[in-house]
Amino acid sequence: MEEKKFDVKSIIGFVLIFGILIFMMWQNQPTPEELAEQEQQAQIEADKKAEAKEVKNTKVVTAEDFTAPQPGDSLKLVDLMNKLGSFAYSSTLPSATDTHTIVQTDVFDLKFSNKGGFLSEVILREFVDYDSIPIALIQDGNEVFNITFPTADNRILNTQDQYFQPTVSKNGENTVVSMKFKASESQFLEYRYELKPTEYMIDFSIRSEGLNTIVNSSQAIDLDWQLKTYRHDQSVSYENRYTRLTYMSEGDKIDKLAQTGEDEDVLEDARWLSYRQHFFSTILVAENPIKNVRISSLDLVEDEEIDTVFTKQYSSKLPLTFTNGDANNNFQLYFGPTDSKVLKAYDYKLVESIPFGWGIFGWINKFMFIPLFTFLSSFLPYGIAIIVMTVLIKLVMSFVQYKQFLSQAKMKVLKPEMDAIREKHKDNKMKSQQETMALQNKAGASPLAGCLPGLVQLPVFYALFMFFPTAFALRQKSFLWADDLSSYDVIAQLPFNIPLYGSHVSLFPILAAIAIFFYMKMTTGQQMASQPTQEGMPDMGKMMKYMIYFSPILMLVFFNKYASGLSLYYFISNLISIGIMLVIKNFILDEDKIHAQIQVNKTKPKKQNKFQKKMAGMMEQAEQQKQAQQKKKK
Repeated sequence: MEEKKFDVKSIIGFVLIFGILIFMMWQNQPTPEELAEQEQQAQIEADKKAEAKEVKNTKVVTAEDFTAPQPGDSLKLVDLMNKLGSFAYSSTLPSATDTHTIVQTDVFDLKFSNKGGFLSEVILREFVDYDSIPIALIQDGNEVFNITFPTADNRILNTQDQYFQPTVSKNGENTVVSMKFKASESQFLEYRYELKPTEYMIDFSIRSEGLNTIVNSSQAIDLDWQLKTYRHDQSVSYENRYTRLTYMSEGDKIDKLAQTGEDEDVLEDARWLSYRQHFFSTILVAENPIKNVRISSLDLVEDEEIDTVFTKQYSSKLPLTFTNGDANNNFQLYFGPTDSKVLKAYDYKLVESIPFGWGIFGWINKFMFIPLFTFLSSFLPYGIAIIVMTVLIKLVMSFVQYKQFLSQAKMKVLKPEMDAIREKHKDNKMKSQQETMALQNKAGASPLAGCLPGLVQLPVFYALFMFFPTAFALRQKSFLWADDLSSYDVIAQLPFNIPLYGSHVSLFPILAAIAIFFYMKMTTGQQMASQPTQEGMPDMGKMMKYMIYFSPILMLVFFNKYASGLSLYYFISNLISIGIMLVIKNFILDEDKIHAQIQVNKTKPKKQNKFQKKMAGMMEQAEQQKQAQQKKKK
């Protein structure tokens, strides 16, 4: 074997080549100016990539953007298949990111979330809250919209955790947003929204295609819809009083859950559910009645000084219809004002979700006060419209006040004679009552005649009590020192909170309380003068004296947080009542003429009605029993 020798020439050659390469690299290194230019170019490229990424996060993703998983993603795909089965496909699409599709109409600013496929933000463009911030019905995760459904391979999927693929298209003037949770290009669960440019109602459907072998429709498939309602008014407790879950079920039955605390119910044939939050509502309307809907409501305002963000927590569970794995459930979604003018435009009696009052009180509001106020406010400022409406109502009801005052005047004239009867029969109370009733009957005077006119006014009083807090037209309308007639007025802010009263001073309730005090001083004094003193009965005089002071205090405290429009009404109403009373007393009624007329009436034969006959018979029978008992004792 030939012996290898160390080759010096080869080593020298390699060293020379290496040296030449080093020299060439040194000669070709970039100058400081070239290095600065390269850094600038690199920064420009980085900015372009960041900008492209931002655009990608906000753009509407379509089916053309789909890219199949790369070979290197096989492990990820296997993991997704293990978790989602056939629906793993949805998580391989470019839309499988926490991005949003933004859509605007004339009335909405909407965000549709890729994750969950539902609305993540609903802002009403035409309205602001007490702090001039646009009204947000859905925002920052205050809602849940989730379908829980079983698959054929024994999985339970929740749509709120899955990625939907969004597309936006046009149907004439309407905007159509489609959110699809895909098992393949031709197999999907779809949320379809159709928005009309100027309407608060959105056509909404939950449908599927090609899922008959993927979804196990033999088990229950439920829609869970929850909402925490934001506070929008300056008084969270006042707003919370008119924030309730209202619904229509079993044909046309309208009902609601409890105003306070926690409440729940199971509905049969539910047609719509209204998550009302005073002046704004979120309503789900079903095309076909839904059976066995479970609803609940939780009051979130325990302390108005602490609980200042949310008012109520609403929850509903609705069974969806899947036939052979395919679904076609049609709904409508209303996001807008709780305004009778707006809600009347839609079907299913949605206007009944407004609490006008039950029975006759609601009828009075819907067919009398709302049309009257709508007419007056069409050409008058809202505060003036309230005053004019008050004047008209008091003029119409003035005959009631006249009848009431006339009855009190008759009783006052008869008081000396009734006192004489009681003195004559002071040892026989039954006889005294019989002769007193006979005298009142002959004279055409009765204590009931003074009470009944007051009862006639109660439906009007309660109807107006319900009208002002629900009158959307008064919202954020100013008058004099009141900035908002639908909320309380403030003339002074207190540095502390007074229980039941609050931390502010409202002027309209003070004026109303003063007017009530003088009105009751006049009317109660008249009643006390006309009311006979009866032995064994409560001292009505003392009770009336207490009421003179109790009623104004109640108005002052209770209405300090109430709608200033209502306090304005009571102030003007009592001023007018005082004026009407003075006119009746000084220019219409004459006590001497009333006395003369009573004497004439006493000479005329007077038939007793059935009630009077029955009362007289009962009193006579009681008197006979009493006499019989006294004879037995002897």
